[in-house]
Amino acid sequence: MIVFLDFAKAFDKVPHKRLALKLVCHGIDWKVLAWIVEWLRDRAQRVCINGIKSSWLEALSGVPQRSILGPILFLIYINDLDNGITNWILKFADNTKIFSAVRSDTDCAKLQEDLNTLLQWSR
Repeated sequence: MIVFLDFAKAFDKVPHKRLALKLVCHGIDWKVLAWIVEWLRDRAQRVCINGIKSSWLEALSGVPQRSILGPILFLIYINDLDNGITNWILKFADNTKIFSAVRSDTDCAKLQEDLNTLLQWSR
């Protein structure tokens, strides 16, 4: 069995502070870390519906997708996604696949446990 998962708007939901902590855990040099944090700082967003625009608000999450660094930062952020997963998992950007041979209730329970683990990670 293959379970396909797609994290909706995943690039937009990467929290900057948590990303910085993960970069520190990966041993990123403090000068590079400071540069990345500064690169993510002072980003703003607003909503436009039928030509009516909201006021600008500071963006505390998200990595730019149309850049070289954005997808790399996203991959670093999700690098620990498979911690605690017992079945085979394949990650590509915001798409994840879990592969499992389900031949018994035990196999089904293991797959469900992996899905619960992914849900907990995403929260």
